[in-house]
Amino acid sequence: MLLEVKNLSTEFKLKRGTVRAVDDISFTIDKGEILAIVGESGSGKSVTSLSIMGLLQKPGRIAGGQILFNSQDLNKMSQKELQQIRGNQISMIFQEPMTSLNPVWRIKDQIMESVMTHMKLSKKEALARTIEMLDTVGIPSPAERANDYPHQMSGGMRQRVMTAMALSCGPDLLIADEPTTALDVTIQAQILELLYRMREKFGMAVLLITHDLGVVSEAADRVIVMYCGKIVEEANVKSLFAHPMHPYTVGLLQSIPQIDDESDEPLYMIKGMVPNPLRMPQGCPFSDRCDRCLERCTQEMPELQEIDGHKVRCFLYNQDSEGGRAQNE
Repeated sequence: MLLEVKNLSTEFKLKRGTVRAVDDISFTIDKGEILAIVGESGSGKSVTSLSIMGLLQKPGRIAGGQILFNSQDLNKMSQKELQQIRGNQISMIFQEPMTSLNPVWRIKDQIMESVMTHMKLSKKEALARTIEMLDTVGIPSPAERANDYPHQMSGGMRQRVMTAMALSCGPDLLIADEPTTALDVTIQAQILELLYRMREKFGMAVLLITHDLGVVSEAADRVIVMYCGKIVEEANVKSLFAHPMHPYTVGLLQSIPQIDDESDEPLYMIKGMVPNPLRMPQGCPFSDRCDRCLERCTQEMPELQEIDGHKVRCFLYNQDSEGGRAQNE
């Protein structure tokens, strides 16, 4: 087991109250595995990744739990110790490559900085490594393009540069936060193919953060669905797409356009909005948007339970509830 997150909670203390962005979540990632975390904006996906990386900005803080990487608790490490792991053993592709890359530094300088810091290479060796990684991620004429500034590249090229930077030190774990956002479908396919190829070449694990279930179906081995900071469903990718259990997951899948669908019916849309994190409803946070809501759902928070290797947080599958009995009959 490469990464184990145990009962992680992350919160932001604001003047109007405390927002629990990540609420008591637990999961694992094995070596060489691609785990996807999906959910709407505000579900806690990116905050989870920033918590793992130790990059939370104030007023954010980890309120509880453990983040074990190779059996070491990252929460107990100093910033100096974390800096030896970040960019080296754990790397991250950030959501916006244009804002993540320094606009006044050439591409080569930005990658070389990381390589020279973590791999202790000379400037000449670091340049050779940089050109090698740009070539690996499919940048044409890498020796020439290494001298470019970020604004001289397209969105897809910048995303490849971010990938090259993240992979330059051969990490054990790569966190990819929305790596295909704002890219056309052709470039999306290329980026996903690149991640898969890098996984095969370097044997690294990937934590893929996305809201796009189409991306998940193509790339992931296992899927976690988050809603309002909690894990509501977890399964391997084939099981989740073939037999979704939580009504939220069902709604997400029903809202995906199907190529072979010839009907004139509009796409399914989950009713309502994600609740205000400062005024969370009692019980299940999805209850007021759920088409199958039980009375119990508005009063109690269901526990995450495992059913035949498939984890779900829903009273519909509880043997002691009316909905659960009906579901199992």
